Amino acid sequence: MYETHTAVVGTVITNPVKRPTNSGEEVLSFRMASNTRRQDRSTGEWTDGGTLYLTVTCWRRLVAGVGASLMKGDPVIACGQLRTNEYTTKDGVDRADLEMRASAVGPDLARCRARLDRAPKASQSVDPDADPGAGESERDPGGLAGAGLDPALRAS
Repeated sequence: MYETHTAVVGTVITNPVKRPTNSGEEVLSFRMASNTRRQDRSTGEWTDGGTLYLTVTCWRRLVAGVGASLMKGDPVIACGQLRTNEYTTKDGVDRADLEMRASAVGPDLARCRARLDRAPKASQSVDPDADPGAGESERDPGGLAGAGLDPALRAS
């Protein structure tokens, strides 16, 4: 079967929720919205287009990373396989919802700044008492992360 991967750029509109499946595996999901804007070439004015809403589901290694990194209001890029879920509500109304099974999720760095916190390899042990900010001076000399960033572009 051929599976098409799609990238969607947008904003997280619900806080990510982690839940166990019947098999004991964890899944994390959140809703995102992607808005289109177009510039009228004759007037130069921007007009809002439609909004695409979808549910993003994260499995395996994405669960911990997305759960620790993203929250409602954050600019996000999600890549994965899209599918339509059709269902009937309790009231008997037929509905359809767009869902992405994510293969990659991350912040949209055109609209925010991020500080990289590499996940430890399975063979490395993690010291729970270690300072999580230790070593950041090499990554962020002078503490410049976020400095000079337009407030409208900062993630919530």
